[in-house]
Amino acid sequence: MRHHTPRTGSRPARSGTIAHDLGWAADLRFAVHCSVVLLVLLVGVDGAAGQLTGPRTLLWAGSAALLCAVLVPPRVRAGAGWMSCRGLLRERTVRTDRLVSVRWPDGVAQRVVFRDDEGHRVEVDPEVLLANPALWHRLDTDARRSARAGTLRSGTPALRRLSERVDSRHAQRVFALSGLE
Repeated sequence: MRHHTPRTGSRPARSGTIAHDLGWAADLRFAVHCSVVLLVLLVGVDGAAGQLTGPRTLLWAGSAALLCAVLVPPRVRAGAGWMSCRGLLRERTVRTDRLVSVRWPDGVAQRVVFRDDEGHRVEVDPEVLLANPALWHRLDTDARRSARAGTLRSGTPALRRLSERVDSRHAQRVFALSGLE
């Protein structure tokens, strides 16, 4: 595990407008509902079969809790100069105004990986950025600042690809709302 010594002023101030994933609360409710439904089904089937005991109830409750832990999405937020992704166990923050790389590897589990000049990294589902214009705008503004400052050494094609997808999605929304589809 690498430990980084923060430089003076390396943590951006978390004041001002903070953009966040607007769909996170709905995704959290979905995860909890799925877990509750699983628990009710498992306990119900066991109870109907006459097999329900205290230890089995704890086992089913643990299984439902594990499902909830797997389904709860990370909470993505961004402000001037930073972006954070908070999972169940920890929060990772990256300086978006000092990015050194952005990677968007192909594959089934799509994630955009942002790394700053201190070695911190954050992985974000691109759908979160596509669905949240304010979050994308904040990130795009800071990534452009990194590119102008010369810290962004790799990743401009990934950012361009992401920008094209965001623009395309927003254009589709505008056409759909205006009836020009």
